[in-house]
Amino acid sequence: MKFVVVIALALLAMVAAQDSQYTTKYDNIDVEEILRSDRLFNNYYKCLMDEGVCTPEGNELKRVLPEALENKCAKCSEKQRETSTKVINNLMENRPEQWKSLRAKYDPDNKYA
Repeated sequence: MKFVVVIALALLAMVAAQDSQYTTKYDNIDVEEILRSDRLFNNYYKCLMDEGVCTPEGNELKRVLPEALENKCAKCSEKQRETSTKVINNLMENRPEQWKSLRAKYDPDNKYA
């Protein structure tokens, strides 16, 4: 009986640990390639704007983005924070219209800027 209790507690601990951070399974996506490619970038952009089909990683991004903005990326890994900064800076500099649209959708009250 003790073994079952220990296993149950271990499983609960694993589930709780997973909820404390976003998944890192997409952390090795080549973001530079996406930012360089109009086709790839537009696919992700349309996904985030609910104007196109989403890939699994696009769906995950769309799912966690509102919470990540709200809690200042508290559940993000260091790599996710670095990538987010890189993407935001790139959008502001190279794709200002798309950046403006994304901000209007995900931060309409300018709370997270």
